[in-house]
Amino acid sequence: MARILLTHSPETRENYYGPRALAGLRALGELKLNETDTPLEGRPLVDAARDCDLIVSYRQSPAPAELFAALPKLVAFLRCAIDIRNVDVAAASRAGVLVTQSSAGFVASVSELVFAMMIDLARGVTQAASRYHDGEVPHAHMGGELAGATLGVIGYGAIGRRVAALGAAFGMRVLVSDPYTKADAAGVEQVPLDRLLGEADFVVPLAVATVETENLMNDAAFAMMKRGAFLVNVSRGNLVDEQALERALDSGQLAGAALDVGRDPDQMPTPRIARRPDVIATPHVGGLTLPAIEHQSMETVAQAAEILKGRAPRGAVNADHWSRRELIKT
Repeated sequence: MARILLTHSPETRENYYGPRALAGLRALGELKLNETDTPLEGRPLVDAARDCDLIVSYRQSPAPAELFAALPKLVAFLRCAIDIRNVDVAAASRAGVLVTQSSAGFVASVSELVFAMMIDLARGVTQAASRYHDGEVPHAHMGGELAGATLGVIGYGAIGRRVAALGAAFGMRVLVSDPYTKADAAGVEQVPLDRLLGEADFVVPLAVATVETENLMNDAAFAMMKRGAFLVNVSRGNLVDEQALERALDSGQLAGAALDVGRDPDQMPTPRIARRPDVIATPHVGGLTLPAIEHQSMETVAQAAEILKGRAPRGAVNADHWSRRELIKT
């Protein structure tokens, strides 16, 4: 019988894996759970996985070269997320271990949060509600509408396409900047980044986090933005230079920002910025809806089932180097 380790802590299991997926793993073999307060990593992860065939990992469980070298019985490392930047895929390949990643099941949930945040920024929903919660009566002030405003989407991947389409449905003028993908949908205009920054009322960076896009939104980018515009970041904290963002907010260059990600652990917004009255922040919940979570957790169950049949599943990133396939007990 196959042995499977799930690195999620009890809290992260509840939010990011769920009972249906747990039952799915148990149907495939002996399931070993992490009962500590944090996702497994380092020596505790190696010790827990010592006799396991598969590791199904939370995004905060790194997989460095040392992990694969220390686990000669490990057949595959499955990531319950898209992001595998903290997995040493080259080392896994040298060891013959298969690495998989999940596909995006959170396009709808993240895209909807973008519009919730834009409406909040434009209408002052959080500010008014907070005053009422504090026992005060807030001052009624003039808000803005999304209809007729200009939306700037940086990056035209799955979420970028969905956000652009929803923006057009709201009656917004939609500008897209992406040097690698052509945006040819109705109601979407593709423009250079500097023009997008200069014309958008709401800038939403949705580019992939790479060395190239590190601190994409920096002092120069904020200076190019329309004075009084808003920034909405639900993608990766790496895209924003936080000191530059604070300077842009302090000077009034930006009227406000909404953040679901940041530089704190697990991509959480940085508390120093999140507490500002001109910032709306949520604790990295863009993809935290049941349909989004079950998409990825159930995908790892399906991947595990394929792996235990000796087949490289959809989502495998190094199938050509999977020499430990021979260790599978059939």
